[in-house]
Amino acid sequence: MTTGTEEERDRNEVGRAQNQRPRDRYGRPMPHGSQGEVERVPDDAEFTVEEGLSEAQRLLDQGYAFTAHEVLEAVWKSSPEQERELWRGLAQTAVGVTHAQRGNRVGAARLLRRGADRVEEFGPDAPHGVDVAGIAAFARDLAEDLDTGRATSGDDIDPSGMRLRSA
Repeated sequence: MTTGTEEERDRNEVGRAQNQRPRDRYGRPMPHGSQGEVERVPDDAEFTVEEGLSEAQRLLDQGYAFTAHEVLEAVWKSSPEQERELWRGLAQTAVGVTHAQRGNRVGAARLLRRGADRVEEFGPDAPHGVDVAGIAAFARDLAEDLDTGRATSGDDIDPSGMRLRSA
């Protein structure tokens, strides 16, 4: 049995639910017909490692952690098995920042710590020059700031401090 809500959901060509509504800068869906604040990353987007790191950093620098998460997730989906947990951790830290921007402090702190643990496992020899120690420190510091109330939400959360590569 389907409800009217399910029948009205956006679906892709194979019938899978797929939200096509425009999004605000924090990745929240806006009403159909609205002018979105960010460009969507298609579900089938593919990025090389170099493209993904560069684009995700550009987006983080501009405050668009949700869209950076989508880019990192696209790289994760196509990365070799031995690197998947690295990309998964990077995507988790970016979506953790997104939750912080949206005001979900508890969920954000959990995701930030989970992502930090995941990337940190790759140690100083992480592939592609990814600064896992710096990312883990950023994520844990933000999680602590959220836990203590030093960080709140929205524009107070600055994702530009998350540097994906060592300088």
